[in-house]
Amino acid sequence: MNIAFALLILGAVMTAALSGVDGAAIGRAALDGARKAAEVAIGLCGAIVFFTGMLAIVERAGGLRWLAQALRPVLRRLFPEVAGDDAALGAIVLNFSANFLGLGNAATPFGLQAMQRLRQLSPHGDAASDAMCLFLAINTSGLAVLPTDLLALRATHGARDPAAILPAIWLATGTSTAVAVAASWFLRRRWSPAPLAPEPASSDAAPAPTPDAHLPGAAEPALVGRTSTAIDPAPPGSAGAADALADAEGNVGRWRAPALLAALAAMMVAALVVGDGFTGWLLPGLIAAIVAAGLWRKVPVYEAFLAGGRQGLQAVLGILAPLVGVLAAVAMLRASGAVEGLVSVVGPLVRPLGVEPEVLPVALLRPLSGSGAFGFCSELLARHGPDSAIGLQAVTLAGSSDTTFYILAVYFGAVGVRRGRWALAAGLCADASGAIAAIVASHLFLL
Repeated sequence: MNIAFALLILGAVMTAALSGVDGAAIGRAALDGARKAAEVAIGLCGAIVFFTGMLAIVERAGGLRWLAQALRPVLRRLFPEVAGDDAALGAIVLNFSANFLGLGNAATPFGLQAMQRLRQLSPHGDAASDAMCLFLAINTSGLAVLPTDLLALRATHGARDPAAILPAIWLATGTSTAVAVAASWFLRRRWSPAPLAPEPASSDAAPAPTPDAHLPGAAEPALVGRTSTAIDPAPPGSAGAADALADAEGNVGRWRAPALLAALAAMMVAALVVGDGFTGWLLPGLIAAIVAAGLWRKVPVYEAFLAGGRQGLQAVLGILAPLVGVLAAVAMLRASGAVEGLVSVVGPLVRPLGVEPEVLPVALLRPLSGSGAFGFCSELLARHGPDSAIGLQAVTLAGSSDTTFYILAVYFGAVGVRRGRWALAAGLCADASGAIAAIVASHLFLL
């Protein structure tokens, strides 16, 4: 994001100077963008508190454990190299489960523990193993059932139905995840083969830090809805984590992943066939289901909601600074005429493909910076409206994948891996497919 932020600022100033735009207008645009960012952050406060409170109920009700049990049989097949290692597989399962539920702060420590264990099992020295590359490729795909940051953003900008985007994002991130797995399978067969016998890494391997940000790409500040109550889960390699996942190998856990996929597919079909009559009930139905599940599991739902809401207030502070920086830079770029120039050049090329040219910066920023893509998306919603074609495509693109470069940098850096092998290529394939699927899904479900 350092390079992207510098390019936005310097590009705005240089374009203004070359095109004869008044410099005072660029300065006013920067301050106006910063003011609007503060207004957006304040407007997001209520939605952040509400959604983080709901996620706290999900976590206390055992949603993370339930999903981990559903994913474990699938991940044993995806990661055959570590299928017999309970510590590594348990951390992978819990990381994916937390990300799927939007509990990014809970996902990050699980992911770091998974990378530490995979590093110890790696036969490649300071190069990433096949399991590491696949693990990070799936993380970059950004699969999530509840993108609360984008729901909150749409609600803040006055969307008629904030949850209308859910089926489109499910299709986009599902496609991104499938392509991440397929690209990993393809690339691992054409890359240098792994040694036959794994050699444990030395005990002086670099210790993993514990980032405090929202995503595995934790060099960035936390975004909306990526905050967890973090109720001190047991480490994946401990007896507590093993007990939490113990029944996943039996018949009880085997039906959960197919049932979950079938439910999501049924909801996407219903959204496509019924339209607003169905998507309008998605969010209230989901809220009611969360509270009902909490009551059934004897969770003090109001107390859990308050605990999560308090952490939501901290998320507001986390998003304010990056949002101010990005929106100020974007306002400067617009005032310089650079955005309009880009739209006039690429518009005739991408409009016949169903792509609104104004949303292309969101797709380009998404692999680099979640906060950058979020800020640009917020600016488009404020300018064009949350229910416009531009606003709907921008939000779907912002939720189609994750911050590939940050994820690779943080996780590889945490365990001292210097050669990422094909992890970046697989992650970029996931990003590209997610962006294409987002455009297609926006036309199927939203436009």
